[in-house]
Amino acid sequence: MKKLTIGLAVATCFLAACNSKTTPAVGGDSTAIKTEKNRLTALKSVQNFADKKIDSLFAICAADFVDYGNGEDKPMKNRDSIKTMLNAFFTAFPDYKLSNLTAFVHGDSAIVTSTATGTFKNAMMGMKPTGKSFKYDDADIFTFNKDGKMTSHRSIQSTATFFSQLGVAPPPPPAAPKDKK
Repeated sequence: MKKLTIGLAVATCFLAACNSKTTPAVGGDSTAIKTEKNRLTALKSVQNFADKKIDSLFAICAADFVDYGNGEDKPMKNRDSIKTMLNAFFTAFPDYKLSNLTAFVHGDSAIVTSTATGTFKNAMMGMKPTGKSFKYDDADIFTFNKDGKMTSHRSIQSTATFFSQLGVAPPPPPAAPKDKK
């Protein structure tokens, strides 16, 4: 009976930690604790993005963080370039919101699904605002290092779908730099 009571107490604490909005204490190398920490970090990342907290977003990233986007463009490694792009996005879509956040974790990877909405109210990348709104379901895929820092991000949302809802054509990719002779 004593073992059953202790087992129920441990299970109750673990379930409470899974449902908690705070980060669990990490004192060992427990797979369950590491997995839960990765889940909470992934959710925090997406919430920081939704709240437009760019510096907080990068505080949970590893120094070698890479944003692969949806694979349609080159991966972004330069934090200043990523920050500039994010600021331009938030300026263009000041009412950007995320809802229905759900996280799934396996080992050193996490997926956060959500629904994104926003209205094209200000110019972005040379495009004039249309006043049209977008709404799409997305999944953000994160990987983590052994220290629990995010090492990469991927998204599944097509830019063609995004821009078609806004009534604009996607901007052309940047021209490749010319070789100097």
